[in-house]
Amino acid sequence: MDLATLRDARPNALPDAAEACEQLAGALRDQAEEWRSAVLCRTVNSGWQGAAAESCRTTLESAEHQLLSARAELLTLAATLQSGGEALRLAQARLTDALAEAAATGVAVDGEGHPDAAADDDLASRVSGALIDADTADRALAEQLAAHTRAAADGTALDYRGYAPDPLSPAVAAPDLLAAAFPPATTAPTEVAAWWRSLPADEQQHLITTRPDLIGNRDGLPATARDQANRLTLARYLTTYADRPTPADRTKLAGFQAIQARLDRSGTTPPVLLLGVSDQGQGRGILSFGNPDTATNVSAYVPGLGTELGNVGGKDGDRAFNVWKAANKADPTRGTASIVWLGYDPPPGLDKLDPASLEVMDDQRAKAGAVSYSTFMAGLRASHEGSPAHMTALGHSYGSLTVGLSGQSPGGDHADDMILIGSPGTGAEHASQLGIPTDHVWVGAAENDPVTYTPDPVGNLTGNLEERWFGRDPASADFGARRFDVADGPAHSFSAHSNYLDSSGGNSLTNIGQIVSGHADRVKTQPYR
Repeated sequence: MDLATLRDARPNALPDAAEACEQLAGALRDQAEEWRSAVLCRTVNSGWQGAAAESCRTTLESAEHQLLSARAELLTLAATLQSGGEALRLAQARLTDALAEAAATGVAVDGEGHPDAAADDDLASRVSGALIDADTADRALAEQLAAHTRAAADGTALDYRGYAPDPLSPAVAAPDLLAAAFPPATTAPTEVAAWWRSLPADEQQHLITTRPDLIGNRDGLPATARDQANRLTLARYLTTYADRPTPADRTKLAGFQAIQARLDRSGTTPPVLLLGVSDQGQGRGILSFGNPDTATNVSAYVPGLGTELGNVGGKDGDRAFNVWKAANKADPTRGTASIVWLGYDPPPGLDKLDPASLEVMDDQRAKAGAVSYSTFMAGLRASHEGSPAHMTALGHSYGSLTVGLSGQSPGGDHADDMILIGSPGTGAEHASQLGIPTDHVWVGAAENDPVTYTPDPVGNLTGNLEERWFGRDPASADFGARRFDVADGPAHSFSAHSNYLDSSGGNSLTNIGQIVSGHADRVKTQPYR
């Protein structure tokens, strides 16, 4: 597609056409309902019997089927026109913004979209990118419209069989051309951030409002944009899950409600932002106390075994807020954002009597979470404003394994400091494997925390008593991290495993606040095991 074609296009005409298709589809639905009640049902219930009656009923049912098929075809066409128009509008907005900048700086752009020599590479890339995206969307839309045309010509549009269970409410599947116009899912967060900055502000807001599902969980986009989008998505989840009967859905609903309650009762100091929400898996939720895009210090806490979606708005939200308070107390001159990140499915609690609880014995969920966590942290880097933030990765229990594996990934977890609390191991034998200098790897291990002593059966049989279930004990001298002081916790009790992020953990929370705020020199240490 050339520059003039995209510049002068009227993509808003496509959503208008989509609306007309939806209106016609509504009329066909009404006609189908009237046909069923006034013609088909009367004939079936008339008492008429025999071959002629059967032939008549077959013909009448065929007519009803054709009305419903035509309605389904029109709804599919409407969805295609809507998403195609939005995709072309997006490309046009990017082009318009780039051309406005070119005009303001005295740069000429020819009809093929090539700026003159005075233009920088970014401007040229934005113009060419807009034209390429528009051409891609245009071709995809043309292909879909051609398919609809063929279906209308050969009659297959009147033989739609993809709807169930209500014959008057057929399922509609249409390609999401707008989603296809976004950067692919594998795109690095830095590139996603650059793409977003290339959009005019009014187009950004339009996307947030109309397609929050594409914005809210996208790493690299601004925190405030994600928050706006996710609040809209959360409201939709609260409605759609209200009447779902299964226990898993009821658990998700309770989680969404807990997050909404947390947002409702939170003040502005710090602001609370919803950086992620999804019904994927067991449910996803990411809350930030403070704006990570403007904060000097950012921490992202990963909870572990037994964490449910409701905990994001509940006790794990409290823990993240406690970290914010501790860091703010350690240095009130530096802005802090403290995040609770539930972007994966931790193993269910052992109290659930669920066979899946045995998954705490392996690292598969942690490995999956580590990939998502690394991308999330990279997104925080990409969307941050001004000087780079001081970032801390914080993992508790099974979450420490997730954080540790993230640090060992090829791209690392993009953190400056790593805090492992209540850890059964990180999948590493030495802190040097975690992607950051060893003097920035911190370990909190209560003397009475049974999880931190969970042995590796093989290691114990060979006499290596420092081996834990997921690698060497992070609190041991041979691991090479720095152990900070925490309370021993009650003896013969699992509660020692849960006190690191509240006042009952002794110096734990204070030390964590010092690390997160960038004052490692103030941390009170503890001898290695």
